[in-house]
Amino acid sequence: MLDLVLTNKEGLVGNVKLKSSLGCSDHEMVDFKILRAARRVHSKLTTLGFRRADFGLFRDLLGRVPWDKALEGRGAQDSWLVFKDYLFQAEEQCIPTKRKSGKNTRRPPWMNKELLDKLKHKKEAYRGWKQGQVAWEKYRETI
Repeated sequence: MLDLVLTNKEGLVGNVKLKSSLGCSDHEMVDFKILRAARRVHSKLTTLGFRRADFGLFRDLLGRVPWDKALEGRGAQDSWLVFKDYLFQAEEQCIPTKRKSGKNTRRPPWMNKELLDKLKHKKEAYRGWKQGQVAWEKYRETI
């Protein structure tokens, strides 16, 4: 019997039903529907813009910290927290943030148009090979 369904947002999952077991398993299948909002919400996710960062200033800010005095008499955990605090302060001053939106949130930044085109051709060749329209060697040569 199902006890709990966990989601990261309220009202995201609905129509949860228990189905019969799958084959000889003692586990039961769960059928559910993922509910969508009526209007699409834009992401407010931000990330660090390292391309516009001032690493010289970053190095200077961290170099000016009197580490002996800042970490004196502290344990490893407290020292780590102090270091992180200085690091995040320097990061805030030197590395600007940028909003992630649209396609950039769905794919990694290294996956450019050229690579996407190559993947598209590879998928098409694979589909052709599976349907018997393309020879295996031709599929393997596809870049």
